[in-house]
Amino acid sequence: MGIAFALAGVDELTFTRILRDLMHDPAFRRPLQVQAEEPRPHSSARLTLAFLPADRELAITAMQRLKTLLLRYAVQVDSIVVPGEQGN
Repeated sequence: MGIAFALAGVDELTFTRILRDLMHDPAFRRPLQVQAEEPRPHSSARLTLAFLPADRELAITAMQRLKTLLLRYAVQVDSIVVPGEQGN
């Protein structure tokens, strides 16, 4: 399972800074995994917090922390997809 973030308008430098902060933040420790897709022409950057169903609460907490990190860089989240939730 994974919570996927599409990050509109993020350049490579900002994306690298976000990843650096994310990797040093204890909210994203194992058993969570972070999957990253850098921004490309005509496609938004993406971050996915991958987790096992038993770790859902940990993933939801990490999702909230990621939103805070993104605000630090004034990043607009194009969409968030949370497995098992409707109306995201």
